[in-house]
Amino acid sequence: MATSGHSESLMSEETFDFICTGCNKKNKTLKAVKYCVECKLYCCQSCTDMHDWYPPLAGHSFLDVGQGNQSGNQQSSLPEFPTERCCKHKGKVSDMYCQKHDQVGCCTCMATDHRSCPDGKIFSVPDMLDTLYNLSDSQHTQRRLQQMMVSMKILSESKESRLKSLQKAKAEVIDQIAKFQNVLEAIFKKAVDSSRKEVIEAYKNIEKDILQDKYTIDNTNDILQDTDDKLNKAATNRAQRFICSKEAEKNIKEAELEKMKQETEDTTDVDISFRPNIKLMDYIQGLHGIGDVLVAKRKRNLYKLKDSKDINIKSSNDTNTCRSLGCCLIYDNELLITDLNNNKVKRIDTSTMTVTDYCSLDSRPIGICCINEKEVVVACRDPHKIQFVSTEGKMIPKRKIDTSYFCRDIAIKDDNLYVTGEKTSLNVYDMNGTLLRTIINDNDGNELFSSIRHIVFNESGNKMFVGDADNGLVCFDGMGNYLSTIKDNNLKEVCGVCTDGRGNIFVAGYRSNNVVQYNEDGEKIGVVVKQEDGLNKPLSMSFNRGQNRMFVTMYDSDILKVYELE
Repeated sequence: MATSGHSESLMSEETFDFICTGCNKKNKTLKAVKYCVECKLYCCQSCTDMHDWYPPLAGHSFLDVGQGNQSGNQQSSLPEFPTERCCKHKGKVSDMYCQKHDQVGCCTCMATDHRSCPDGKIFSVPDMLDTLYNLSDSQHTQRRLQQMMVSMKILSESKESRLKSLQKAKAEVIDQIAKFQNVLEAIFKKAVDSSRKEVIEAYKNIEKDILQDKYTIDNTNDILQDTDDKLNKAATNRAQRFICSKEAEKNIKEAELEKMKQETEDTTDVDISFRPNIKLMDYIQGLHGIGDVLVAKRKRNLYKLKDSKDINIKSSNDTNTCRSLGCCLIYDNELLITDLNNNKVKRIDTSTMTVTDYCSLDSRPIGICCINEKEVVVACRDPHKIQFVSTEGKMIPKRKIDTSYFCRDIAIKDDNLYVTGEKTSLNVYDMNGTLLRTIINDNDGNELFSSIRHIVFNESGNKMFVGDADNGLVCFDGMGNYLSTIKDNNLKEVCGVCTDGRGNIFVAGYRSNNVVQYNEDGEKIGVVVKQEDGLNKPLSMSFNRGQNRMFVTMYDSDILKVYELE
């Protein structure tokens, strides 16, 4: 309480229970008489009156300083009063609640939009706060809000991924148009060259005939000239002149015949001209483009099996039947597989379907993941470790990271290694082997895994899918936060998982001998490969997007299945 009779004076902070917040910032200690709900400040009488001077502040709501929690602490004594402005009536605070419609608003909202609601269903929030407010409900709503924010973020990342795919498709189409333009230009140039060649050939044929005629005429004229010279020389020799005269008459007759022949042939002039292909011109002018640009929403349909082939993955010096529990592509035509029974990582040329190289390890390899074109990382057991292998030239083991558990599979994202353990854990390491995180439980603390298997990220990296033999396909966002678990009666003992890079996830059933296709939202599309397609106890998979080929390894088998899809 105040110890002075004056309501406003320059005194210590202990003088009053509540002091003016604004004046206190100016080193003045004045008694607060009101609390401004919107400003969230205690105000002296002058600061209270000042609100009326400025139109933006004139509509603020005030409470007496005694209202609220009287704990003796000024900060904790802030009154519990709504501060949110009404979205319809900006000058008023949203402090009313309609229970019938489960909506909040200001008093004007209640008077206009809820005037037909029963009187007992409309409350003043501050007056009925203890009845209306429930902490657990608020916390539940906040959790739902946060989950929805995560979902919206994932959706936004999905749109961003689709936008990048669209940009890539645009660049590819423009490149296709340029290539087609080159083809058309080559075809047009060939046609132009053909017409030009036709003109030249026609000219040469006519020129040849004219030159031949000219040669004959000139030769005839030369004979006549020679005969005339002989007559002139024989002017005083009558015998010689007689002979020359007879030869001249003969030559004249032959010249007359040649002249008649040439004049007969020259009745029609031969010329060269060009007539454009009007139909071609009209067709080209009528084109709106050089092809059709197709824009359509891509429906993720079920892949259809087109063909299947077998690759023998056994090396010449293998002592045991192959057991490949992991595979990954490093190039379009190069597939790396692990061989647990023979302690090897093998390189397969998928174009020739032969094993071209292998690397022996001192532990048993299971999962494998491509870091880049020159290096892969392998999850191993006995001894337990993560092994890096160089793929540049001949494959060579490099550095390793020792682990205390059985490593089953491995994936990489943002320079972090995601390693599935023997049964129930997913561990995240940096590239130096420092353990960053262990994922075991869902949001409610329940164990996610019982027999963990393979792991894969979608192309954009905003979703992660982990196979569990007992629980099914476990889905996470890109940060490793649990989203959902997919269980399918058609899938028995989930093992291998892979993606086509187009929004589809393939999941292999070890006991059901099949591969099922889902979209990234967890919706089942259908069964792609069945047991009757030659599939027996599938272990791991990899997908070649460019060729629509799925590679599947099988339990204790020297055969790797290659399925061509469409």
